[in-house]
Amino acid sequence: MATHDNALDGQSLRASLTVRDIAHSLMWYRDALGFVVDREFARDGRMFAVSLRAGSVRVLLTQDDGARGSDRTKGEGLSLSIVTAQDLDALASRVAEHTGTAVAAEDSRFGRVLRLQDPDGFRFVLMPEPRA
Repeated sequence: MATHDNALDGQSLRASLTVRDIAHSLMWYRDALGFVVDREFARDGRMFAVSLRAGSVRVLLTQDDGARGSDRTKGEGLSLSIVTAQDLDALASRVAEHTGTAVAAEDSRFGRVLRLQDPDGFRFVLMPEPRA
């Protein structure tokens, strides 16, 4: 593969997602997926953002202020992949237990994967390290 002196040399990717109900989304990411809260941000005693981590993965959830309409589409055409060595079937069971939604890992050309959708429609694919 050719390299370029001026090419971007990214070290990580962090996502910032605007959500309809930050408390509900926080429960999904923390309780169902197992993210850990790094920091909560509040204004006038009300949470408006929360920083989450799962290993080296970082996600910032921010409360939608409704300025662009309360029913705007979120997550359309976007899928975030999280590489993990964890048992995807066990993760699927955890998500199902906490959300009441049946989810299952499946076999794909990448190996076993778990496809999920958060409460706002943001899609995630949990997968092993891609094969060479």
